[in-house]
Amino acid sequence: MYDLTVIIPAYREEENIRPIITKVDAVLKFNNLNGEILVADVDSPNIVLVANEVKKINPQISSIDPVGDYVCSKSIADGFTRASSDILLVIDSDPSFNFELIPVMYKEIIRGYDIVIGSRYMDGVGVQKMSLKKRAIALESTFLGRLLFPDLSDPVSCFFAVRKSIVVKVPLKPHCHNILLEVLGKGTWEKCTEILIEFPDMQTCSGKEKLKKCIAYVLQVTDITLFSVLHHKSAAWREWRNVIKYGLVGLSGIFVNMGVLILLKEYAGFSIPLASFFAIELSILSNFLLNDNWTFRDSGNHKLSKWWHRFVSFQFVSVGGSLINFATLNLLTFLMGVDYRVANVIGILIGFGWNFLINRRLTWKQA
Repeated sequence: MYDLTVIIPAYREEENIRPIITKVDAVLKFNNLNGEILVADVDSPNIVLVANEVKKINPQISSIDPVGDYVCSKSIADGFTRASSDILLVIDSDPSFNFELIPVMYKEIIRGYDIVIGSRYMDGVGVQKMSLKKRAIALESTFLGRLLFPDLSDPVSCFFAVRKSIVVKVPLKPHCHNILLEVLGKGTWEKCTEILIEFPDMQTCSGKEKLKKCIAYVLQVTDITLFSVLHHKSAAWREWRNVIKYGLVGLSGIFVNMGVLILLKEYAGFSIPLASFFAIELSILSNFLLNDNWTFRDSGNHKLSKWWHRFVSFQFVSVGGSLINFATLNLLTFLMGVDYRVANVIGILIGFGWNFLINRRLTWKQA
């Protein structure tokens, strides 16, 4: 029985795979880890030969089992099923990787985490070192994944560790855009953490290849969303459940707003501006209390901040959402000729998205 299985997908990496295997093996031995190495062949005709040669030269490597396939995610998924250990680690076939982080990720799994991700953008540290162009690429590559998992900075990383029990019986789609996103979206896990990694420069691709990747990315996120609706034990469903709760709270706020407005205007004799002010504030307070005690009750941020800190944050975010709604309504109506009722609905939806995403990341961030 091995302590750890390292899966290395190799796409035309005949020149690099030998030093990569040597580095991984050295790290495993130095840290007294009984490690297995699986080389996942991805359209590399000579990878199998190179792997077998290395295995003969270095018998200390427990197993090098090339998996023949032409899709990276499919090869990694095959590696999941063939692995002989309970802890799996996927690393990109790039010699510049920091292989010393392998035992760090292994120890985090031993500590009790289900998934450990090597993040390029954790806490903004990695992003600060990037040029504006690279930041744009990073945002583009992670945006949809972070909608599903807003607490993670890099849900599409190619360097991660996971318990085998999380992935063995999961219906992963082998031709997906990114295997980690598939694991996060369809696996049943509770605890996930990230560690900052230094990642090589991201390679750009042609317009046609970029379009194909974008389409595949959108289709994968859509598939994970549909999967989560039908499988409520999946981690992705937790976030959609929050969205639904947040929406229901927002609807209740409309009734509070209308009720207070009518009550103060018709029965208390308030002017419309004054009645509207109190109606808006009471609806914001109502929304905050319901979200704080129902929608995001399990976020863990209650232990990190005082309730009035969260309320002030929620108040400012709500003002921002209102301004977005107002700007969208006027822009679509007066500049683009859209019917004001349709424009208002669009503004409400955009404002709702703003309110949820910012409050999720700021007001009720995960502990």
